[in-house]
Amino acid sequence: MNLDNMLDGLDLTILAPAFLAGLIVLLTHIPLGREVLKRGIIFIDLAIAQIAGLGVIVAFQFGWDMHGAEAQFAAVLSALTGAWLLHSIEKKAGQHLEALIGVSFILAATASVLLLANNPHGGEHLKELLVGQILWADWSQIINAAVISVVVVFIWFKYKNKIGNIGFYILFAISITLSVQLIGVYLVFTSLIVPALAAAKYQTKPALMLAGIIGVTGYLSGLIVSALFDLPSGAVIVWCLAISALVVPVVLSSFFVTTDNRS
Repeated sequence: MNLDNMLDGLDLTILAPAFLAGLIVLLTHIPLGREVLKRGIIFIDLAIAQIAGLGVIVAFQFGWDMHGAEAQFAAVLSALTGAWLLHSIEKKAGQHLEALIGVSFILAATASVLLLANNPHGGEHLKELLVGQILWADWSQIINAAVISVVVVFIWFKYKNKIGNIGFYILFAISITLSVQLIGVYLVFTSLIVPALAAAKYQTKPALMLAGIIGVTGYLSGLIVSALFDLPSGAVIVWCLAISALVVPVVLSSFFVTTDNRS
């Protein structure tokens, strides 16, 4: 592949909406990811994302468009149901909560496989849910996601001490459902956990700032690399987020050491 062909892939009409979609996802996933780490329920996003995806597949089995309003409703309803179930068992499960979350994920994942087993395009649909189609996010999806994400973030920072566990699960389910539709299950997990994990040793304000820089760097570099080398964007962004989480804290270590660490 020559340089001209590589540069032809840098189409801002495609990359700009995809990057904006990534920023919208990071808006909710960075603060919620910090809470997930605090609660020690690392795989909850995978479980709820997969349950939301199962709702989309069920809608598709009824002949509904996988990107239509009916599928969106099915995904939100499924995610909220999953969030309610996990919230219900949280206290009873005790030390086994993470294991039960893992079981929920694998049941939802295998249910999706079984529902699409006889569909000639089943593999393609599963891949879309897992890896995502961030390059094909349209403006209506982005605008809807932006509005809802701003509302979620406002409620989280303004009322998180008042909404309790069930409030957290509801906001989490809504955010994950929106993200799965935009970027797929793999990127949902990575966006939620990797930036928050890399900034975990800092207090709230510097942690959010560092996680944001990691997230923006990962999405921007991932989209550029995937466009230049014609590689799957979702998978490349996952790797770039991981690399960014290793490199950015080292490069900015002196800045964050001197940052005021009070929340």
